[in-house]
Amino acid sequence: MRYEPINLEQKFGLFDEHWAPKVIAEMNDYQFKIVKIQGDFIWHDHRDTDETFIVLEGNLRIDFRDGHVNLGKGEMYVVPKGVEHKPYAEHEVRMLLIEPRGVLNTGDEGGERTARNDVWI
Repeated sequence: MRYEPINLEQKFGLFDEHWAPKVIAEMNDYQFKIVKIQGDFIWHDHRDTDETFIVLEGNLRIDFRDGHVNLGKGEMYVVPKGVEHKPYAEHEVRMLLIEPRGVLNTGDEGGERTARNDVWI
């Protein structure tokens, strides 16, 4: 076994695309994913799981049908399972997501914004 830290800056430097989460680690059945986002996403929910957003750089707004939450660098928010939401970032945001293995970024909505799952970097 190799005992080395995961360097987030180095990992972010390995890709440029937005809205395509990359797995950097697993803990039990949960994955830690980094992602770059910019612009508007789609309305979706995750019927069976909560989803954790941790902003590492930038400003993120998560819209809900009855309001929104703004997150800045160093802040996090847990979207409860089944709650419809839509992330938005005017400028590029770098985030860490924590969710169970196999969760699609678009939930059951599908479409062109659905990213491939289990892409390790």
